[in-house]
Amino acid sequence: MSGPQQFIVFIVFLGVLVTVHELGHFLAAKWAGVKVLKFSVGFGPRIFGFRRGETEYQVAWVPLGGYVKMHGDYPGEEHDLDDPERHRGLYAAPWWKRAIIMAAGPAFNLIFPIFAYFVAFLGEHTIVTPRVGWVAADMPAALAGLKPGDLITRVNGEPITRFTDISDAIADATSAIPVTVKRGEQELTFQVNPVVSIDDSNGIQKAPKGWLGIQGGGSAPVLGVPPGSVAEQAGLKTFDRVLTLNGEPVADEWGLLRLTQKLEGELTLEVARVEATSVGGADVMVPRVVKVTLQKQPGELYEALGAEGSDLYVGAVLPGSPAARAGVKVGDKYLSVNDQPVRSFYLFDLKLKAQEDRKFKLTWRSGTETKSAETARMPETTYDDYKNKRTQLIFGTSRFFAVTAEGTPAETRTVFVGPKEAAIMAVKEVPRAIKLIGLVIAKLFTGGVPLDAVGGPISVFQVATKSAEAGLDTYLMNMGIVSVNLGLVNLLPIPIFDGFALLAAFWEGIRRRPIPIRVREYANMLGLVVIAMLLVLVFKNDITKLFR
Repeated sequence: MSGPQQFIVFIVFLGVLVTVHELGHFLAAKWAGVKVLKFSVGFGPRIFGFRRGETEYQVAWVPLGGYVKMHGDYPGEEHDLDDPERHRGLYAAPWWKRAIIMAAGPAFNLIFPIFAYFVAFLGEHTIVTPRVGWVAADMPAALAGLKPGDLITRVNGEPITRFTDISDAIADATSAIPVTVKRGEQELTFQVNPVVSIDDSNGIQKAPKGWLGIQGGGSAPVLGVPPGSVAEQAGLKTFDRVLTLNGEPVADEWGLLRLTQKLEGELTLEVARVEATSVGGADVMVPRVVKVTLQKQPGELYEALGAEGSDLYVGAVLPGSPAARAGVKVGDKYLSVNDQPVRSFYLFDLKLKAQEDRKFKLTWRSGTETKSAETARMPETTYDDYKNKRTQLIFGTSRFFAVTAEGTPAETRTVFVGPKEAAIMAVKEVPRAIKLIGLVIAKLFTGGVPLDAVGGPISVFQVATKSAEAGLDTYLMNMGIVSVNLGLVNLLPIPIFDGFALLAAFWEGIRRRPIPIRVREYANMLGLVVIAMLLVLVFKNDITKLFR
């Protein structure tokens, strides 16, 4: 996207939000009978404008806000006997009307996302279907009997259309819930008891979340080869990725399962193996295809090959991480956490999340030796696409070894979302956004979110331009999020913000007299100082992010 295009999408992004906010004040003032002198999008000198009736409408050069200038909006002006229209001034209006006028701007910012989300959701979209591609061992779905290929149709009585619907349906589950699937021509219902763990994936809100242990895409058939096993004797190695079995291609674990169920006798495998090769004095990881022959063993899937899945085998170890300090190495296999056996990396990860930053006992196999160590996760700081700092607890290992671990993508299909469904989805989404942004603002005051996370115009510019590059839907969704942010921030009882004027109106309604003019003047001066400090902070943060 070129510079002029970026500038245009930024101006549209911010201009819409400012217009929405000021339109709330404007319409409420008109309703209350308050005379509106000027409606301005932007500050400073006018670029263009026009007058209609008693109101001047303009667009100004500084696109960092806007204002609605009302008659008699300075305390005391309602007592000016020389003003024939003093009765139409802001402070001449009853306190409850002033409260509505002040609240209307933030309210419009909180309502606007419903329309933005509605447009984003409306029309054709590619969705991930609720088709099970992989089931983690020892997790609730596997224990209940779900299998790859099952199409989930209902969870806890709620119809499921998208894979993401599953998370919403089990979010508050505290006991076994019915999960209905279509398996071939059969419709089956299983009682599944989700594992509840703390989810801190957004870096802000730690909340309980239910997990079934499934994913949409098919997991790659990557081998784990125990020492002395039939697979090792045949020449197979841990992290070999099965490509073909007796000449038939193997796309994922489900495909391997079906082949091992029907094949007998001698099995010929082609596997992709990544090995280090010295090139110019440096080790380069190069994949190659290896052919191996062995007799089929009792069982199916990996057991038929005399091996096991690589799920619990360590594919990578981050230098300096808790895992590295404990002595965990690539190729080792996790066995238990606090002496509780684990059979999938999924379960291993959930057990570690449950420990948060507390110490735990880890047991793993390294070669033929079983090792144990007391360790704990450590905080790691990363930066997102907008260069915002994010801190999460990590242990420092990952499952897969290389690109040979690529499985099959999740099943997708195109759906048309009609007006009714789009409206329902939008109305459900806005409260979630308000809750999340409200939590962030609260944590700014309690220290839960650092002040360097606060962004200004440059951050909004980055959000607008990156969103536009991702598509109209993303652009509108992020516009909705920023609108919620703007609405909630303006409700803070800080002088010059709408929240303080709203508080002053309620004060007058309760005490039956306005806040003294001198107090308001001091409050406005304090507000100007707070705004100046906030501007310095956000510009400092924005500039810091630019150089990260």
